[in-house]
Amino acid sequence: MGRGTKLALGVVFGAAILIVAGPPEGGRYVLAQQAGAPAEVTFTRDIAPILQRSCQNCHRPDGVAPMSLVTYEDVRPWARSIKTRTAIGPHRGVMPPWYIEKNVGIQKYKNDPSLSDAEIAKIAKWADSGAPQGNPADMPPPRKFDSFDTWTIGQPDLVVKSNEILVKANAPDWWGEIESVDSGLKEDRYVSDLEIREVNDVPKDGSGRATVGGRYVFHHMIWATDNGGGDGVNAPWPVHEVGRNADHFAPDAGRLLRANAKIISNSVHLHSNGRDTKAHLEIGFKFHPAGYRPTVRASQSRSLGNGVDISIRPMEANQQLHAYTVLQEHTKVTSFEPHLHAPGSRMCLEAIWGYNIQTLSCAGYDHNWVRGYDYADEAAPLLPKGTILHIIGYMDNSPSNKNIPDPRNWQGSGNRSVANMFIDLGQGVALSDEQFMQEMIKRRQTSKNDFIPGCPLCNSPQVRNAMATTNNNQQQQP
Repeated sequence: MGRGTKLALGVVFGAAILIVAGPPEGGRYVLAQQAGAPAEVTFTRDIAPILQRSCQNCHRPDGVAPMSLVTYEDVRPWARSIKTRTAIGPHRGVMPPWYIEKNVGIQKYKNDPSLSDAEIAKIAKWADSGAPQGNPADMPPPRKFDSFDTWTIGQPDLVVKSNEILVKANAPDWWGEIESVDSGLKEDRYVSDLEIREVNDVPKDGSGRATVGGRYVFHHMIWATDNGGGDGVNAPWPVHEVGRNADHFAPDAGRLLRANAKIISNSVHLHSNGRDTKAHLEIGFKFHPAGYRPTVRASQSRSLGNGVDISIRPMEANQQLHAYTVLQEHTKVTSFEPHLHAPGSRMCLEAIWGYNIQTLSCAGYDHNWVRGYDYADEAAPLLPKGTILHIIGYMDNSPSNKNIPDPRNWQGSGNRSVANMFIDLGQGVALSDEQFMQEMIKRRQTSKNDFIPGCPLCNSPQVRNAMATTNNNQQQQP
């Protein structure tokens, strides 16, 4: 093991398991240069397919990225930069912006655009060989893109717009409450998908300050719906952040949006971008069919964080923060979403069940591009009631972190980007005893391995016995 590697030794039903959480600040665990690459690499045959799949969602004409990477003429001047940025590893600055570490924890996620080591090696070899174009006949057909005005969740059934605001070119960061907005919904509906986007008058050429989300002025919004009645009970919804992907709720766990609900927020963070900007948010809801009813509910104990014990020393990298919570119900963890601020460089999520410790996910962090990670349905952690969730945040308050205004300063907790937060905004659903057993049986039946990451009881005698009973019942049926 390399220096700085964390080891956790757990025992699951008599079997010892070694869990490697990875180095706090190391590079890629398999060097790109060690991965296989063909003897000759060309743009048309080898590089263009990679760019189409993982880069062109942003890097295309009229895209949000600063340059297009569609044609050879577009890409050739950036060959060296592409080599550098794709080989950074799961750390700030990597492209595409996906920071999950590939040597630890669960490795199946939805909408994963990351590159394999073999693809990174291809890009490096291509750039080092003079970035040849290759045979034009090898070029794949160009991708067809929807307009950036198109919603990634499809056309919403309901769009609620916030009131327009004006952020002056050099205004300081602002954090506070915005005016509530009526949803206009006339009947209760269950939400299957949710997407929030900022609409503003920033020119598409991206002119303005090169800062966090330079094309936008809403850095984030923590929000809820007020269901009326004057009881002060509001329904929270997933936070909006710059660069954050849409939310797709589990099919059996639709979220209820009440009739006549109002959109409210007392935690909006505005960040100037170097030009006077008018902007508003649009919240798009997609509904389940009328008559739908969820069979599970959102977990009330999944989220965790610590805003009290944040003390980040000056001129020091690799500092750690810790937070814990105890699950109050059987839980299927559906997503992992680190939320740090400028010093943040990495977060890991662990599950502790008795003396069994499993690292579920580790991800680098870049405050310029916040990501949420939705577990694939067949890999989402299944954790029993009483499991302790533990997050470890790694903070870099050193000159090597270019997001830090002045690393000579001590930093504590706060709402501005130059202060700090330490939260996992991931989600989960609560399961009954019967639902939890059925989920474990299904996971056990579809797995080829005795050890299933994220499911400490999947190999328990209770699950084995339940599986045997289920198989016997199926065999006895005519």
